[in-house]
Amino acid sequence: MPTTWRFASALIAVTVTLFAAPTAASLPYSQEPLPRTPVKPPTYEADCRTVVDGSRATAYCHNPYPSTDRVRLHVECDRWWDIDVDSAPVEVGPADYAELTDRCWKEVRTVWVSHQPLKDSAGT
Repeated sequence: MPTTWRFASALIAVTVTLFAAPTAASLPYSQEPLPRTPVKPPTYEADCRTVVDGSRATAYCHNPYPSTDRVRLHVECDRWWDIDVDSAPVEVGPADYAELTDRCWKEVRTVWVSHQPLKDSAGT
């Protein structure tokens, strides 16, 4: 008789364990794998630094990469009547250097450089 009770209690313990175990649907966070995001290829943009001296803004750009980068200097002037300036695009080749300068009539509010890496230019 003690063997029957031992067997019955073991059977009850296994049954409770199986049915009480959490499933993926009952977990607070899904255990499903996250969808893969496509990996972006690295962008090879020139290293640029900007300097503001009074009403004049200058960007110094150096391209250490083997592909060409087209850069533009953008200057936003502080006064409402002063026209904002966007420079002509300049292609900075591999191991090349460029200096872009523009100005406002009065104060400069912000300065930034935009990049446009050219495709299929590496090694040519």
